[in-house]
Amino acid sequence: MAEKLDTAAWYRRFALVETRGYSPTYDQWCTGISEDPDLLALLDDLPEAKRQPNLLLGAARFHGAQPTPYPEFRGFLLEHWAQISETMLARSTQTNEAGRCAVLLPLFARIAATEGRPLALLEVGASAGLCLYPDRYGYSYDAGPLLSAGPVPNELVMECATTGHPPLPASLPSVSFRAGIDLNPLRVADDDDVAWLEALVWPEHARRRERLRAAVGVARREPPLLVKGDLAVDLEPLIQRAPADAVVVVFHSAVLAYVGESGREAFRDTMLRLTADRSRPVHWVSNEGYGVLPGVEGALPKADVEVDRLFVLTHNGEAVARTGGHGQTLDWLE
Repeated sequence: MAEKLDTAAWYRRFALVETRGYSPTYDQWCTGISEDPDLLALLDDLPEAKRQPNLLLGAARFHGAQPTPYPEFRGFLLEHWAQISETMLARSTQTNEAGRCAVLLPLFARIAATEGRPLALLEVGASAGLCLYPDRYGYSYDAGPLLSAGPVPNELVMECATTGHPPLPASLPSVSFRAGIDLNPLRVADDDDVAWLEALVWPEHARRRERLRAAVGVARREPPLLVKGDLAVDLEPLIQRAPADAVVVVFHSAVLAYVGESGREAFRDTMLRLTADRSRPVHWVSNEGYGVLPGVEGALPKADVEVDRLFVLTHNGEAVARTGGHGQTLDWLE
């Protein structure tokens, strides 16, 4: 969840930091909401966790809001507030961006090569599990040649620009087990769940929307094991279900910001304990927003600005890269 801000400041900051130059529609909408007493009053009637800008925007789009100027959007919100607020209370922000596999793949491949085993991928906050298929997608780093295990449609080619010297693999790792845990797993076979995923894609991001639809097709052909549960309680039993001959990789991306501070600290301690126990190899790959993992050595490399859109990619608690929020850039730390 965002740090404790009043609602107006929350939406103003979201417009400035998250959307400006990236989604003109959402920039205009969130700026307008931040200056609109009537809509702020409606939002303030909701629990704090349900006032998130992304949640409101996704719910509005889910109910048919189109990319219009703010006055028309405002009218839509007021007219449909009962349905929109009901969706906000029932659902949560569960963006499932398969493009993030492009920044996770170098670590996945290096772990598989170092351990000499196939991967057992366990995703925390898996949503619909679309990031559990890195071996089913294609990759083009720095507009280079396609890296894939076979033919893939253009929609599933993840393009990523890099700096530094990331350990880009020559081939894709083998994945023998894939599972996820989420408080409310989304089912790719459920049309409403898929519609919710599409509603969370920002209006101008047509490429991401096409990629989402193609990734849903992959998951429908080979549905992942998704467990409804809490990361603090149910992760370790799920690890025990992984094949004994595989190396377990617990990973997450843009998840822990929605977990309270005490929950993040407990999860961090659990993961550091699991990665230190060599009775069974467990690796931890985290791709989270700047400042989400306080107390993990190296997780907060200095940035040029106090707040930015880049994530911090860590392996077993040590920072290795800064990444674009949707997997579009990988800036490897020297």
